[in-house]
Amino acid sequence: MISRTKKTSFMLALVTCAFLCTALASCDGTKALPKVDLSISTASGKTVAIVTEIARSEAEQEKGYMNRKVIPDGTGMIFAYKNDRNLRFWMKNTPHPLSIAFIDSKGVIREIYEMAPFSLETIASEHAVRYAFEFPSPWFASTGIAVGDSLTSESLAKLTAK
Repeated sequence: MISRTKKTSFMLALVTCAFLCTALASCDGTKALPKVDLSISTASGKTVAIVTEIARSEAEQEKGYMNRKVIPDGTGMIFAYKNDRNLRFWMKNTPHPLSIAFIDSKGVIREIYEMAPFSLETIASEHAVRYAFEFPSPWFASTGIAVGDSLTSESLAKLTAK
């Protein structure tokens, strides 16, 4: 027969273990990305405001939207690099279809592509660019943003400031 004290200690340990397992399962060890309000100006003169997460570090850029269960409407993620380069993206472990725009250092959208969930196909920029902007698909088409449109000068200043 188990004593009342041992039974209580066992139950306390069991509850503590269950709590810790739940807490650890809901935490992936990464902190939230910084957010900034950016805007894109279209050829038709319309300005589209966007709440944007900024991925600057290599670790942030490698993770992107991987394993993200929810992406709020009207929000995106911009990958900001220190210099122009040809960029390559894939959708490994990314459950949402995404649209990606490759943007040069002047803020001009040079290319836009659609990306399929969980795809290992590489989407590569044809031009050397400074930024990649991801949104839930088909965000660019639905907002009327196209190749040739650009980040506003205020938005570009926010991205180049540390």
